[in-house]
Amino acid sequence: MKTSPLAVMLAFLAAIVLGTAVASPALAHTSLKSSDPKKGATVESIDEIRLTFTESVKLPSVVLNDADGKAHQDGRPEVDGAVVTQRVAGTLPAGKYTIAWRVVSADGHPVVGEIPFTVRAAEPEPSATTPSAIEATPVAPAVPATPAPDTPVATPAAGAEQDAAQEGGSGVPGWVWIVVLGLAGVGIGMVISLRKQP
Repeated sequence: MKTSPLAVMLAFLAAIVLGTAVASPALAHTSLKSSDPKKGATVESIDEIRLTFTESVKLPSVVLNDADGKAHQDGRPEVDGAVVTQRVAGTLPAGKYTIAWRVVSADGHPVVGEIPFTVRAAEPEPSATTPSAIEATPVAPAVPATPAPDTPVATPAAGAEQDAAQEGGSGVPGWVWIVVLGLAGVGIGMVISLRKQP
């Protein structure tokens, strides 16, 4: 029985397709399914890094670096099947960070990747001592000083009268004394002239 060349070609193509389909799961490596923090996320703080893969992994390595290349991970990562957890050392200052990870998949192939994220500064809580909570104290307008009522004011006429009273001493003008002395002198002269007559 002769086999047609077309049938041979179709059988060859079917074998290739089936072989590729069977080999694909065996050749596929694990991949990162999710992460906390997520790639490109902005967070206020983190206590640990959590990486979840599509299958179980081994020999994990996780490094957390800031923008200056300083490491911030604490100890070695822990693996639980497909989940890798890495503790963070202390509180992260605000800035940009990168998680560099490496695991070995079940078929023995290493898989690596990076996850950049940002830590922002925590917003301060409002308190009673903040300027926004302090009300401005109203300032009373300045009141101009006014003179005391019924204050006597000296006038030039009153000053002249006071000077005249001080010059008179007893209050009798000087010309009165001149007249009195003149009359007394005339009287004395008349008395003397009358005595000289025989």
